[in-house]
Amino acid sequence: MHERSVDQIYMNLALNNAKAMKGQTSPNPMAGSVIVNEGRIVGVGAHLKPGEPHAEIHALRMAGDAAKGATIYVTLEPCSHHGRTGPCAEAIVQAGIKKVVVAALDPNPLVAGRGIEIIQNAGIEVVTGILAEKATKLNEVFNKYIVTKRPFVTLKSAMTLDGKIATRESSSKCITSEIAREDVHVLRNESAAILVGVNTIIHDDSQLTTRLTEGRHPLRIVLDSTLRIPEQSRVITDGEAPTWVFTGNSPEEEKQARLEQSGVKLFRTKTAQVDLEEVLDVLGTHEISSLLIEGGGQVNASFVVQELVDKLVLYVAPKVVGGKDAPTFLEGLGVGMMSEAQDLHDLSFSQLGVDFKIEGYFKGSHDN
Repeated sequence: MHERSVDQIYMNLALNNAKAMKGQTSPNPMAGSVIVNEGRIVGVGAHLKPGEPHAEIHALRMAGDAAKGATIYVTLEPCSHHGRTGPCAEAIVQAGIKKVVVAALDPNPLVAGRGIEIIQNAGIEVVTGILAEKATKLNEVFNKYIVTKRPFVTLKSAMTLDGKIATRESSSKCITSEIAREDVHVLRNESAAILVGVNTIIHDDSQLTTRLTEGRHPLRIVLDSTLRIPEQSRVITDGEAPTWVFTGNSPEEEKQARLEQSGVKLFRTKTAQVDLEEVLDVLGTHEISSLLIEGGGQVNASFVVQELVDKLVLYVAPKVVGGKDAPTFLEGLGVGMMSEAQDLHDLSFSQLGVDFKIEGYFKGSHDN
């Protein structure tokens, strides 16, 4: 078998190891590693969560003495710095590895290439770019966050074939099937934070939790410029997950004090209406690397118009509602000319029961 084909087989195994940890490594990247010696896998590893050893360290520990003279496959360039754990590049050198195969370089411009340089300076052969596109897409969240210090933003919505997210009487329950709704909870489980506007809380009293066995609840974020959130809302009282409220120059100081006493973390933006870019900056400083928007049409449109959305996920049910007063997933004024419409790229389509799932990326989304 051609050497490159062999490299791809083992790199695929490493990528599968990395992907299995989706949703639990934030703000770190997902990473996997496989060590092969004389055609036999002697070590495998994945990065499990922040503060834990990186994938290469797990694989090296499993391989033990068998790492000497072996080839190590890593989905992301081995780190070269002393963070919460030691530099993986140095560990690889000390283990006596003969060859290092890397899928993607570290996207951080302050780090990129340094791990490989340490390994090459030790006289070890390095091959890069094996399944690089697949590895880069796997870490689309980390790739944006580490460069911009803002979360990767995914806008999710469920709608009918005619684009409606509710009827004219605001009935929005069960647009899609149970299979599609379960998939949404997978999205929530993989996201560091979930965001809605205050109207969603007022109308639906949504919990914004993950209904999966052993699922992880994301941080809950509510945009509420005038602090209208009901104090008995489940996101405030249920204790299932932390809740942050972003408000504008609201004079409701007594209500703010009561909310904070209930455990809510409250942020005031510099403007009367909540500044979305300021929200993303605050989330970035708190190491929130991914954000799932499940807002109504106005919140969704605000993010899209300001070109703050990286990825769009639409669940489309085979039903029609009709009516000019039935809300769509993007409200607001919209564009005046079709030439101004935002194009999506790298589209994918799948079927979930009777429903369809459409995924795509907005222009300018990082590394997609």
